[in-house]
Amino acid sequence: MSEQLRDEQDASPEARLARLTEGQRECLRLVAAHHNSKEIAAKLGISPHTVDQRIRIALHTLGVSRRQQAARLLADHEAAPGEDPYQRLICQSPYIPDPAEPVHSEAAIGKQIRHVDRAGSSGPALSNTEQDGADTRFSLPLPFATRQRPRNEMGIGMRLLWIALIALGATFSAGMYMAGLESLARLLSS
Repeated sequence: MSEQLRDEQDASPEARLARLTEGQRECLRLVAAHHNSKEIAAKLGISPHTVDQRIRIALHTLGVSRRQQAARLLADHEAAPGEDPYQRLICQSPYIPDPAEPVHSEAAIGKQIRHVDRAGSSGPALSNTEQDGADTRFSLPLPFATRQRPRNEMGIGMRLLWIALIALGATFSAGMYMAGLESLARLLSS
């Protein structure tokens, strides 16, 4: 038994790949295409257990520990000379910051449209314009990601407030639904 194990370890990668069955090769090709065991099983019409067993035996035959390594060995072996079988993935952060605000000179601010109620004031020409959108009212941040707030940065108090508001809204909606059903039942019974 140890002699057979030593022969498997000494074999070249081509010899190891030649020992794979066609079923193992099919499974490894689908692993290379980023499918999981359930998806592979559905495509090949076999059980996920059979897929895992084929991959496990292929890993042992090839002498690697990860299914991606085995899939890469097979893809490299089956690729035409000079061809890269994989397209490199580019990782990008899901949070992309907004570009920096442009710097306006005083002359550019002076030419912006002023609010009508501030047109006659004799104060300095600050940026109290319609374009600024400076709003001093309290605004409740939304509980889901938006373009301006891609990350959830709410505190525990704000989260609890949203839970209470959603529960209140759901209760109100259910009450309105029940009242509508009752009205419809009365209308149909008369």
